[in-house]
Amino acid sequence: MLGTDLGGVLSLETVLTLATGNAAAPSWAPKHAGSLLWSDSVAVRLQGDAPQFPVAIVDFAATAYPVEAGWFLEVGNSLDSATMGSVLLLVNESNRPVSSAFKNAAAPSAADIAVMSAVYSDVARTLVEHALGNVDFDLESEYRDGSVGETLQSLLSMRFPGRSLDELRNTRNNAPSVFSADLQAAVRVFAGVEVA
Repeated sequence: MLGTDLGGVLSLETVLTLATGNAAAPSWAPKHAGSLLWSDSVAVRLQGDAPQFPVAIVDFAATAYPVEAGWFLEVGNSLDSATMGSVLLLVNESNRPVSSAFKNAAAPSAADIAVMSAVYSDVARTLVEHALGNVDFDLESEYRDGSVGETLQSLLSMRFPGRSLDELRNTRNNAPSVFSADLQAAVRVFAGVEVA
């Protein structure tokens, strides 16, 4: 199986059992082969390059969004809402370079890779801005799995490890150009683009 085929949640269960029986074991100890000594389970969300929210290709002429725009990220305000129902990336079908990049995602050209990198960078920027602009958001809260709050925490932790929310907000507010460069570096904009 290829790594690109993996997705969803991987459930791992570890079990330690008694290999051989021991009839002479004390009454408080396991005696029978196969007796459960210890177990643990953990669920790990597998995240590749695919977004964890829906993407729709629409004609922006039929929307309130600028017809010349390539994409628009809709983000709901509730941190407790499911990301799958609160975040939607709309791709403008009339913007051929962008809509083609999404249609060719399985076998992208060099131009498609550059466009996807720009979209990915802007989506990350929009989500980070959403997190930093929401006074109710913090990195310590326990948000539900799959919620907008948990998605934002994961994004900030992955892209800005070791940096506090206050530090990020201060940089964004007091040195927006530095913050923009920090964000470009964090998402590695154009990292997969090969130049001839």
